[in-house]
Amino acid sequence: MSAELVRAFLDAMEARDLERARTMLADGFTMTFPGSAVFTSLDELAAWSRGRYRQVRKVYEQCDEAPVGDGRTAVYCFGTLAGEWPDGTEFAGIRFIDRFTVADGRLVDQRVWN
Repeated sequence: MSAELVRAFLDAMEARDLERARTMLADGFTMTFPGSAVFTSLDELAAWSRGRYRQVRKVYEQCDEAPVGDGRTAVYCFGTLAGEWPDGTEFAGIRFIDRFTVADGRLVDQRVWN
């Protein structure tokens, strides 16, 4: 069930449907990206990523769930990134791992490795 929530969130983010994505977040949700970029709002993340990619999508290999205690679940999604750099050059095959913590049906945090 937690993996479905994570995939719904990531699909909403890829579609840039920030309103739908916000409905899945717990109070105090944080996101940590490569280079120690930490965000507390989806708008901050969207503004940061505009300069990094013209477009980006995830090609999923798998999502795994694991209980982490206190009623929380860790969800790991991994696969590759594909898209276009800001200059229009295409890219593909960049490995990623997203780790989410889920509690009470909401996303508590996201940690990203590319």
